[in-house]
Parts: sequence; structure tokens; C-alpha cells
Amino acid sequence: QVQLVESGGGLVQAGGSLRLSCAASGRTFSTYAMGWFRQAPGKERVFVARITWSDGSTYYADSVKGRFIISRDNARKTVTLQMNSLKPEDTAVYYCAAATTASSYNYWGQGTQVTVSS
Repeated sequence: QVQLVESGGGLVQAGGSLRLSCAASGRTFSTYAMGWFRQAPGKERVFVARITWSDGSTYYADSVKGRFIISRDNARKTVTLQMNSLKPEDTAVYYCAAATTASSYNYWGQGTQVTVSS
């Protein structure tokens, strides 16, 4: 099992920045990559960004490319999502997830609320 705990959500004005963190514990050696997803009210959960533990390669959704940066600290087993130039449409619950294969996210955090006011 892998446990994930997110932190860092909150309320920010449009144009501002927030940093989300995700701490992983347990059988983290079984994970291939870490990802961030978000779910806005009344909408489905969607992919935001991903980073692999091994070489730090990253992948972003088009909606956040150039504004969000995902990074990882292998020693601390933490993943950070730096969110810049936030827009009201970024408002959502953000979830950290751990993937055991290139396409399978098996473990999820409890989520953290991000609200961007206009």
C-alpha cells in the first residue's frame, strides 16, 4: 500500500500562485510516477501533470502548460505542484496520485481545495 497526503491548497486571487505538496509513504518503491489531477464542481476528474521517479520526466495537460511546474524529491518521497498565473477556471479539488505502471494510477490522496477568485 501507498499512502498519499496533500497539503498547500487555499484561496488565491487570479494571477497569484500556490504550491501543492504530496508526501508519499509505504511501498513507494512499487510506484513508477506521481501525478496531479483535479476535479471542478460538477465535472469529472482530469489529469493535470505527471512526473516519473526515475528520471524526472514530466508531462502536462495543455490547460496548465507553461503555468504549472511539477517536481519531485526522491529522498523525501514528495512531489510538488507549483501553480503560477492562476485563473478562476483552475478552481478545483486537487488530488495527488501514484502510478504503478505508465498508465495506471492506483493510489490517491484525499484531495486539497484550490479556489481562485476573479
